[in-house]
Amino acid sequence: MMLMTLVETGTLGLLGACFGPATAGETAYATRLLPLLDQRHLVLIDRGFDANAFLADLAATGAQFLIRLKSTRRPALLRVLADGTHLARLGRLTARIIEADLTVRLADGTTVSGRYRLATTLLDPASDPAERLTRLYAERWEVESAYFALRSTLMAGRVLRSGDRFGIEQELWATLTVYQLLRMAMTDAARAAGADPDHVSFTHALTAARTQVTLAEGVTATAPGAIDAAVRANLLPARRPRISARKVKSPISRYHSWHGQARPTMPTAVERIEITLHERANITPGPTAGTVNQPSAQESRGDDAASPGTEEDACDPGGRYQLALAIMSSAPDTPWHAREIARMVDVTNINGFRVQMSQWSHLGLIKKTGPAIYTLAS
Repeated sequence: MMLMTLVETGTLGLLGACFGPATAGETAYATRLLPLLDQRHLVLIDRGFDANAFLADLAATGAQFLIRLKSTRRPALLRVLADGTHLARLGRLTARIIEADLTVRLADGTTVSGRYRLATTLLDPASDPAERLTRLYAERWEVESAYFALRSTLMAGRVLRSGDRFGIEQELWATLTVYQLLRMAMTDAARAAGADPDHVSFTHALTAARTQVTLAEGVTATAPGAIDAAVRANLLPARRPRISARKVKSPISRYHSWHGQARPTMPTAVERIEITLHERANITPGPTAGTVNQPSAQESRGDDAASPGTEEDACDPGGRYQLALAIMSSAPDTPWHAREIARMVDVTNINGFRVQMSQWSHLGLIKKTGPAIYTLAS
């Protein structure tokens, strides 16, 4: 069975949940939660949900999103912004792409680094700086704390005992209801104490609730809350940033061993996190229709580039699309024949390039005005 939840980052309360057979897939269940979103929300999303159609449906709710893209994705570049981030096409959606290297310096003297490629509908660098969004994205891991409390603390590792679908649904909804009631009581207690909900112990709240129900003490509306008292008496200190290797129980899983730079096997304190933003450079059109700035040898892509016309291949800075766009921009009102552009970007497979330009027009990146004739998209 697969459980999908929409979790509020600050309190770890549930905005919504759905579940069913694991055969349906994550995105299918996540789509069922979209009606809960509106313009008040900013959604932090794991990179497993970066399907173009899903992101477009999410944006249609009025909510903003911040998602980590898969490393294999290279969305179609539209325009470089003032801070070095850039606008790109994710299907029919325009998003801002932030690329950054994160270096984590640990208390034991070692360092761990990694690359983030984030996409967001927050397009203004002035109101939403790239570094702030990169640090904010780390809050997505709060959902893991919610699942730990639900699965390991509340259920204590037990499996659902029901043997039929209706019993399983009843049991899981009951468990989610208890979890939500505890989070509500914990949040109210934290606010009354002037504390952050992060400093409240789920274990102490659960223990107080169980004792209260078992003894039937303090269960009236006018009685002092046992959970409130337990929370205030056992406030936790501020969280310590830590990092450890990602592991799963299955020894045959492809995630069983960490591929790449090794992380510490045990949780290790983080001293500081350094963020280095990668600024995307503009490609300047040539002064005439017959010249164009060529990419460096490291940037150039030959006729063996990945499948023509896909969004991943359409517009990397040294790719064919950027070269073609620079040529067309030099005379924006001129209709261009695919054969003419192919010769100017030094492509030998002209028929393949015509197919590629046709697919760019289907993506809305350029406009087709006749057989193999194209202009800039309006």
